[in-house]
Amino acid sequence: MATAADPTGSLATALAHTARLLARDPTLAAEQAREILNVVPGHALALRLLGAALAGQGDSAGAIAALREATASAPREAEGFRLLAEQLSLAGDTAAADAAIAAMLKAAAASPQLIAAALALADNRLAVAEAGLRARLQAHPGDVAALRMLAEVAGRLGRYADAERLLVHALELAPAFTAARTNLAQVLHRLGKPGEALAELDRLAVHDPRNPTQRTLRAAVLARTGDTQASLELYAAVLAEFPQQPKAWLSCGHALKAVGRMADSIAAYRTALTQLPSLGEAWWSLANLKTLRFSADDIAAMQAALAAPGLATEDRYHLDFALGKAFEDAGNYTASFDHYAHGNALRRTELRYDADEVSAHVERSRALFTRDFFAARAGSGDPARDPIFIVGLPRAGSTLLEQILSSHSQVEGTSELSDILSLASRLGGKSGRGARSAYPEALASLDPVALAALGAEYLDRTRIQRHSAKPYFIDKMPNNFQHIGLIHLILPNAKIIDARRHPLGCGFSGFKQHFARGQGFTYSLDDIGRYYRDYVALLAHYDTMLPDRIHRVFYEAMVADPEAEIRALLAYCGLPFEAACLSFHSNDRAVRTPSSEQVRLPIYSGAVEHWQHYANYLAPLRTALGPVLDSYPAVPLDVM
Repeated sequence: MATAADPTGSLATALAHTARLLARDPTLAAEQAREILNVVPGHALALRLLGAALAGQGDSAGAIAALREATASAPREAEGFRLLAEQLSLAGDTAAADAAIAAMLKAAAASPQLIAAALALADNRLAVAEAGLRARLQAHPGDVAALRMLAEVAGRLGRYADAERLLVHALELAPAFTAARTNLAQVLHRLGKPGEALAELDRLAVHDPRNPTQRTLRAAVLARTGDTQASLELYAAVLAEFPQQPKAWLSCGHALKAVGRMADSIAAYRTALTQLPSLGEAWWSLANLKTLRFSADDIAAMQAALAAPGLATEDRYHLDFALGKAFEDAGNYTASFDHYAHGNALRRTELRYDADEVSAHVERSRALFTRDFFAARAGSGDPARDPIFIVGLPRAGSTLLEQILSSHSQVEGTSELSDILSLASRLGGKSGRGARSAYPEALASLDPVALAALGAEYLDRTRIQRHSAKPYFIDKMPNNFQHIGLIHLILPNAKIIDARRHPLGCGFSGFKQHFARGQGFTYSLDDIGRYYRDYVALLAHYDTMLPDRIHRVFYEAMVADPEAEIRALLAYCGLPFEAACLSFHSNDRAVRTPSSEQVRLPIYSGAVEHWQHYANYLAPLRTALGPVLDSYPAVPLDVM
């Protein structure tokens, strides 16, 4: 093997040999690097390799010295600064590590590939940005700036698990990369992992306790866990100190809405718009209050914002949804539908929702979860009776059911919890986009101990959402209908309630609703119809395989005879009747869903047939629903 001391060998060969030695023998790699430096003093790559080798030997001081020399020799090479930051962080020199990270990012920013990717990101050309960043990382796997940017692409596309993986890797390479850690906390929040998000924010607060971005994110996470008082106190403190933050005012408005402080919520949204009139999400948040009516001046302001050049796609579709609601309230259903349709079409372009994947999951679930399958695993799982799951489609009345049940003295309302979805995703073990998930078939290999452990894990993960000593709590994530088999196996005593609504009423209500995340099927009438059919088919299967396991509540029946439906609901849950459940609208608990204002009103029948105003536009939905529409509330035989 040629070395630097071998006159017949080349410098490049010697450097490559040293790099190969790093992984298996750092001591020999250090010797090789020193030989190169004897021949070529001050060679930046040789110094970097020496630093990495010394780090591998545990000689942090020697590694830092070598890497300082390497970065001084090659100030445009980002990798040297990354390695230096890592060693400084391990040595506890946080200030110097932060400076090294800043130098690394400055060096990386000079890369033509990163500049092009940044421009593509700014223009929301996500496919172009992703291709460029992947090419950059193929050539420079340790480029943490590229990893962070690629995580941003994944986040914008709703691929939060991918974003988490990329950011974790970036922080493994550069623990002092504060911006990446802030992004990781944001992604963990969006993934419904509040405990993990707060842990990252705690680490950040040690070095920058007044940072307004991190403090407002903490307030949002606290609101997600139901700790609304702490959340609102933190928002108030941050905004008093840093008032010019339109997105912080927006988030504060969400928290105020959740606790029913509607006037204060509206004021917060309006403050955000005073500071940033084009902030589409603030306009949509006002529309999403449901009972608020926009003025003519509001409509003109939204139309002006929508017509302005350079408006971001996210602001554009939020404004479309808000104008859809404004014209709906004004009785101009043609203009209303045009805006809803345009907003949905824009949002759909950002998502990689695949209706075929949902259909395939339903078929695989029906094949796996048979009577014999469940009988063979009877008695497995955690025996706790705490959870009450409300499943179905969004906008089907699940928040109403949650409000009714949480008005009972033994039941605590939480929110739409993502923990079952996370467990299912982990069991699936998908290696990447396009790969086949091992779920639900992976459940067949789990023994009773493993199933009980999963049930206990779910209870542990959701404990952060519980703020009382009440024996029961509600998880109203509607998408959990896809995971009833998993729920039954790991929590056999949990209650499962199916909230069902007329497919046109439910479908169109979802179409005119912009969801923050997790409901990719709602941005196309065809996708909605297919999803509803798959939902009906899967629930019909469970009704056959697990008779009487699921209690179904039809929204129309609840509206027609609330007391009879509420008594039946409480009986299924094993709860004694309490009159407070009939006056659920008096419950002042925080409600963190789009229906938060509506469930503070008595049941009304106006929403049942509201979709009929748009009947002429719903042909794609009708076609996709097929016999499910004609049979409602019964289930057609061809989906059984």
